[in-house]
Amino acid sequence: MFIASDNLSKIPNITHGFFKRKNGVSKGMYASLNCGLGSNDNKEYVIKNRIKVAKELGADADKLLTLYQVHSADVVVVAKCWRHSKLPRADAMVTDKPGIALGILTADCVPVLFADKNNKVIGAAHAGWKGAFAGILEATIEAMTKLGAERSSIVAAIGPAIAQKSYEVDLVFYEKFINKSTENAKYFVPSTKEGHFLFNLKEFVKNTIAEAGIEDINMLENDTYAEEGDFFSYRRATHRGEADYGRQVSAIMLKP
Repeated sequence: MFIASDNLSKIPNITHGFFKRKNGVSKGMYASLNCGLGSNDNKEYVIKNRIKVAKELGADADKLLTLYQVHSADVVVVAKCWRHSKLPRADAMVTDKPGIALGILTADCVPVLFADKNNKVIGAAHAGWKGAFAGILEATIEAMTKLGAERSSIVAAIGPAIAQKSYEVDLVFYEKFINKSTENAKYFVPSTKEGHFLFNLKEFVKNTIAEAGIEDINMLENDTYAEEGDFFSYRRATHRGEADYGRQVSAIMLKP
């Protein structure tokens, strides 16, 4: 039902998982563990799926939190739970409160789960290219330190996301990164289509986290675009002209 990261699994006071699209109740293009309240799926199905995820994590059904993700660098410090009808507009969460599961929804973007192995602080970030480019990862780590985490003891796990071989971008996209730093050229290789490139988003995310002072980083190699049986993919749905797409969830919680 989910994939665990080796480095996070060594921390005894947390539970986590990068959930696949399987073992849920949604139908059709949303089959089956669609956890995206922002999709056009039957909301009752989505809620049942989220209850399944919460149970796997050992969380109460109403304590699996997600955000209204907007590809920003905004981080929410979670002190208490909120209702599904009033989601904060942000792309990361941090907390030091046990029993609250921080959930990130993705369908090609990069989910990143963080935990301080010595101090009881966790974080979860949604890193699409816009958010990663804008600083969501650095902002998440900074917010964790303000709750008492130390960069030297923060562990990061990068979950399933679109791989470089599946992520073709145009010249405008390429130049945006190169104009920020010529060092970013290493994340691109030429595509077979003239004026286009293949972008390594996951490697960009990994190096951004490392440059923020985090040494213990594990990156799962799964490609959400290519592995249709296991993951939802926005880009795959777009290429097929499908009207919508499901979202998988990645979550982390301090054990009560």
